[in-house]
Amino acid sequence: MFLLGALAPAGRAEPFPPLHASVSAEHIPGKFVWVDLFTTDPVAATKFYTGLFGWTADVSTQNGKSYTTFRNAGRPVAGLAPRPAAKAGRPSRWIGYIAVADLATTLPRVLPASGQVRAAAREFPRRGTQAIIADNEGATVGLLQSGSGEAADVEPAPGDWNWFVLYVKNPRVVAGFYREIFGYDVAPDLRTERNDDFLLSSGGLARAGVVPLPIRDDAQSGWLGVVRVANLDDALRRAVALGGEVSLPPRPVAYESRFAIVGDPTGGSVGLVEYVDNANPANRP
Repeated sequence: MFLLGALAPAGRAEPFPPLHASVSAEHIPGKFVWVDLFTTDPVAATKFYTGLFGWTADVSTQNGKSYTTFRNAGRPVAGLAPRPAAKAGRPSRWIGYIAVADLATTLPRVLPASGQVRAAAREFPRRGTQAIIADNEGATVGLLQSGSGEAADVEPAPGDWNWFVLYVKNPRVVAGFYREIFGYDVAPDLRTERNDDFLLSSGGLARAGVVPLPIRDDAQSGWLGVVRVANLDDALRRAVALGGEVSLPPRPVAYESRFAIVGDPTGGSVGLVEYVDNANPANRP
């Protein structure tokens, strides 16, 4: 699969920058704690996302392989891992990582639940141990047992990841997979009028949504990360000026907010949300 060529063999890997500036004793299983972009065009992708969100990019190289850390106001928020040249032409893909308390006991549950292990567990010094799996509809997601703890649940600032949405054919069945693997509480999303929208919650807070795929011939199951922006209209204009496209025009969503989806010039997709009301997870039902 597309991820395996971008990652080192199973076992101990080269060091990456830590997820946080300081070590935290707090661990929050079920929280999305990191996001990586896998791309064959790191230059174009870096130009797009730094221009769109105002992120800065730090490139580190180990044994001839580079890795980019994106920072928002100095805080690490995402990474970029180049794919091999042999993968040229494939669209870029964002992969989010969900915190787990013990990767060694979590991974064995994947295959019996009809999932797949796409990248075996590896230890990244200063970061932790991570793996990548596919759920029971083939959507890819990462698992990360952090070596430095997780940041506390606070209100996302513009430029921070704000939400994650999983688009699938059968939301109820797939939500059950995430309950089995990650221990999520699964409940209907009462903010919508549909009866097949679900929320995945842990620690009393909603962490992600599971919703039906759009009715399109080319629709495929997959995760979408959503970044908070200060002004959605300005962000969409920047996205187009940077060579991207608006995949989903602005639409109203929960909490008096506005949401859109953009595609970057390398084929990756990201959601954008502008909050009118408070976005603090502690204030969400």
